[in-house]
Amino acid sequence: MTAPSLQPTRTLHPALAAFVRFVICGGGVGVASSGVLVLLNGRIPLAVANALVTVVSTVIATELHSRISFRSDRRGWGVHLQSGLTVAVSYAFTTGALFCLYAVQSEPSALVQQSVYLSASAIAGAGRFALLRIVVFREDRVRGTREVTLAKASVAMAA
Repeated sequence: MTAPSLQPTRTLHPALAAFVRFVICGGGVGVASSGVLVLLNGRIPLAVANALVTVVSTVIATELHSRISFRSDRRGWGVHLQSGLTVAVSYAFTTGALFCLYAVQSEPSALVQQSVYLSASAIAGAGRFALLRIVVFREDRVRGTREVTLAKASVAMAA
């Protein structure tokens, strides 16, 4: 009797896998943030609540993206500042999209507003992913190359 053969599993491309983790982490933080805003409604002014939730959720999301989405060793306030700047750019982009909508149509329906906002958010999110992956949580390729070279040299010396 022969043992069943194991089928090789297919893995996602590293960038695609990071994007999936990015969407899950960012989406989870976004849903939690929305819930916190609902809880804070009426207790403190909405603008203050939104500012607090935005800052806290950005810090939490940055930590999750660092550890889970991009599996990076980069830490510290510099990373949080860079990530915060990507949030600011995304905010400016989505706000600009809504301003353009209002310039074209003075009273758009809720469906049109949400379509424009969600489309702009998706584009901004993809851009934010790219910036975080390429700039903020970039891989240190020199260090990785050095480790591989050292490992090969160590094996050669041991033989």
